Amino acid sequence: MAGGPLRSPVCCALAGLIAVAFTLAGCGSAGSSPGPAASATHVRDDKEVTSCGTTKTAANVPVRIQVQHGSVACDVAMNVERKYARAILAGRAPGNGGGGPVNVDGWTCEGFPTPVVLRTGNASRCVEGSAEILAILPAPA
Repeated sequence: MAGGPLRSPVCCALAGLIAVAFTLAGCGSAGSSPGPAASATHVRDDKEVTSCGTTKTAANVPVRIQVQHGSVACDVAMNVERKYARAILAGRAPGNGGGGPVNVDGWTCEGFPTPVVLRTGNASRCVEGSAEILAILPAPA
């Protein structure tokens, strides 16, 4: 077989996803997409969630920010995610790869372990009381 079995598009896509997952372990979001964060409410896993926009992790990987639980304004959610990414970049997250919890303005933020990232696409979450914000990888193209 020309190029060997590891050069197939499926293997390359899987290798890329694994590389992104390892890069994301413990990462929040650093930058944001141009323009204001527009919110939209939709259903995910039988729950109503609010999509707040797209930003980037500390590793410069794009993620979608969603309010999973609670009433959180999108500007607050995006700000918490950006501050979390800056904390990761500054080395404030404990643990191997910075996956440990970080306090951001009263929110507790942490990255998901690689197996969870691969299974769910969820890169990190921030919680305050019963409110939860998720940073989610976009679906593979």
